[in-house]
Amino acid sequence: MRVSGLIRLFALVFVLVAMWIFLRSYSSFNRKTVRLPRWLGMAPPEIRVEKNKCGLSKSCPDNFFAFKICSGAANVVGPSMCFENEIIMSPVKNNVGRGLNIALVNGSTGHVLRQSSFDMYSGDAKLLVKFLVEIPEGMLVLVASYDDPGTKMNDEIRKLFSNLGSTYAKQLGFRDSWVFLGARDLKNKSPFEQYLKNTPDTNKYEGWPELLELEGCVPRKVF
Repeated sequence: MRVSGLIRLFALVFVLVAMWIFLRSYSSFNRKTVRLPRWLGMAPPEIRVEKNKCGLSKSCPDNFFAFKICSGAANVVGPSMCFENEIIMSPVKNNVGRGLNIALVNGSTGHVLRQSSFDMYSGDAKLLVKFLVEIPEGMLVLVASYDDPGTKMNDEIRKLFSNLGSTYAKQLGFRDSWVFLGARDLKNKSPFEQYLKNTPDTNKYEGWPELLELEGCVPRKVF
């Protein structure tokens, strides 16, 4: 009995020592495994999500410009324009106003030439006519409405916008929402345009339709 008891005791001690050695070795190996990449300067890189220019839902191909135009919301929030990840006009930049907000961008280089706003409720329509007539060739024209873009609209202004590729300029009226991208020498109708009529039954805001967002990729003009 004493011999068998001693054998069982030695067996138990052996098992305990073996388990202790195993756990110690595993713990040491695990620490080395975790610390090794840091020691080598090979820590896993951070996962970065690539953001498209102007926050577009998809990236634009080569030789295309990314843009996004948002109309104003009622008479509370002003419009905004982004071109190639540059904010051209926005309430934050304090360069937007009631009526029509317009920016001119070189269709070849993407450089912003000029931006301005025109009060279409109580302003002078002749100022807008002069601006549109003097647009140089090769210019992209970005337009966003705010509050009221239609009260001062006349046939001459409607025709000038139509010549830039607009489809809806002919019917733009009091407090309508409108966003548009056209060009000085565009021969066909622009595919970049959205329009909402001020209709009391369907207006999102009291007295105004909802704001519009227009985004896309416009081809670079190669001369």
